[in-house]
Amino acid sequence: MTHSDAANTILLVGFGSIGRRHLRNLRALGQTALSVYRTGRSTLPADELADVRVYTDLDAALAQRPLAAVIANPTALHIPAATAAAEAGCHLLLEKPIAHNLDGVDHLQQIVASQHLTVLVGFQFRFHPGLQQIKRLLASDVIGPVVSAQAHWGEYLPNWHPWEDYRQSYSARPELGGGVVLTLCHPFDYLRWLLGEVVEITAQLGYNGGLEIAVEDTAQIGLRFESGAVGSVHLSYVERPHSHWLHLVGQRGTIHWDNRDGHVRWYRADADTWDTFVPPEDFERNTMFMDQMAHFLACLRGTEQADCTLADGVRVQEIALAVKRAAADRATITLSTTTR
Repeated sequence: MTHSDAANTILLVGFGSIGRRHLRNLRALGQTALSVYRTGRSTLPADELADVRVYTDLDAALAQRPLAAVIANPTALHIPAATAAAEAGCHLLLEKPIAHNLDGVDHLQQIVASQHLTVLVGFQFRFHPGLQQIKRLLASDVIGPVVSAQAHWGEYLPNWHPWEDYRQSYSARPELGGGVVLTLCHPFDYLRWLLGEVVEITAQLGYNGGLEIAVEDTAQIGLRFESGAVGSVHLSYVERPHSHWLHLVGQRGTIHWDNRDGHVRWYRADADTWDTFVPPEDFERNTMFMDQMAHFLACLRGTEQADCTLADGVRVQEIALAVKRAAADRATITLSTTTR
């Protein structure tokens, strides 16, 4: 690897399913200077790495001084890898959730700030055209102030990666940061993005999905936003067929998004009419990841600012941990409106 290549290299840390997706998308976007750090414990084949510099030692990979690192290893290993990469001067695309707890997060934030690094957290649903349409509708006050919000996301965990035993996946193992609250934390992010800060949380967790895993498989969560709006989030590893939708009630109408087809429908009470937004014909799930990666590359060029920052990732982590505390203590948890 030449000095010029190293200066522009993006290092992928982890080569599971999401690491593989990021590699493919980087190639599709024209990024040729790539390297991969992996432990070799992934159950996926390595055929796509034939022309990529592969390291089994993270320090050796970072010694090449890559421009950026994509942190895509198991959740519980995110912060140590991200910290090592930041100390080496790497900008970061940090997969969600940023960790399984808050240990080491303050130190990572200090390094990022002192070295003026870009960090983009991988909440790709911010790049869904339907949710972006909702963002525009709320900004234009189409349904008035939001009174309540319901987010529902249920999938069947054994169907996610049929090539492996789901019980051994990071999503199912507490020591790797598994459980439905952390693994399916996207609604905490997009609800904040759309409606503002969460200030109050109640929760119940379920463990009776028959999946033979040691983490929660179901969560029913109550939220109160700084605006006064109330909300609920339902998360499940058990639901079949899968279902993911968002419903907002405003003083002058409603908005409904269904991830199944990506459509957004909104009702305006003043006109007694329904309107519908349909995503572009070529939109599919990977489009979100492609747009997110294109945004990250633009951040590296200095032409855009990170849409979802490390502070956003930390806030979602705080919400997820508050959900677990609320359930364990059967209590209402109050969160500060000030992010870390």
